[in-house]
Amino acid sequence: MTEYPTSKLSLPAESVIFAGRLLRGWRRYPAVPIQGLLFPTALLVFYHLLAGESMVAINGTDNLERLVPMCALAGGMFGAISSALSLQIERGSGLLRRFWTQPVHRMSAILGRLLAEALRTFLGVLIITAVGVALGLRFSGNLLGLIPYLLLPVLVVLTFSVMVTALSLRATGNALFMWLGTSAVGLTFCSPGIAPVESFPGWLQPIVAYQPMAPVIESMRALSEGEPALGTIVIAAAWIVGLALIFCPLVMRQYRLTAETAP
Repeated sequence: MTEYPTSKLSLPAESVIFAGRLLRGWRRYPAVPIQGLLFPTALLVFYHLLAGESMVAINGTDNLERLVPMCALAGGMFGAISSALSLQIERGSGLLRRFWTQPVHRMSAILGRLLAEALRTFLGVLIITAVGVALGLRFSGNLLGLIPYLLLPVLVVLTFSVMVTALSLRATGNALFMWLGTSAVGLTFCSPGIAPVESFPGWLQPIVAYQPMAPVIESMRALSEGEPALGTIVIAAAWIVGLALIFCPLVMRQYRLTAETAP
């Protein structure tokens, strides 16, 4: 068996290098920033302008305090799907195999990808929140509440990215990404971000109220309005931890298998 020299860099340093490679690559692969930044920002602006007054007339609120979190989550999720599509390109070109044979920590490539996703999502949350404030969103809570408000979408998208990466490493075509995109659209438009839960048909309300995005949206709404958010944060954390426990081991195992068998 061929032995490769060990890297003199630490795992965090190697992960930062891989993250920087992805961030630079996204400038040449605009689908990721378009899906992660431009699309959710446009969704926020156009939906608020077109439906805001109708929402006020029907529900007494423009729902902006929920619409902004929904768009932040949607941007992160769609960006993660586009990023996973580029991972298939790297696999087909043999790049994953070359990374695997380099004298670096086995986890550094995956951790670097997740770090890049976290930075992209955090930037997206900042931009979308700023646009929301320009449209009329106001924070009634304290500054400490702003920290979990900005970080919750990052944690959700990191978990979603782990899941999407694990699935994309197993997929051989683009059909998976069509289904992932369809599922993300369904979660987005069947969420409290579109309208309050009670505005949906009775049979759909339990689905809207307990789908994975709902507790995150409600937590961010409560934080922005200075209301207690512990209950919904616990539910959101349960979704995040549960999915992470399932897909984190899977993504590492699948990455190893894919890298070892890639051309």
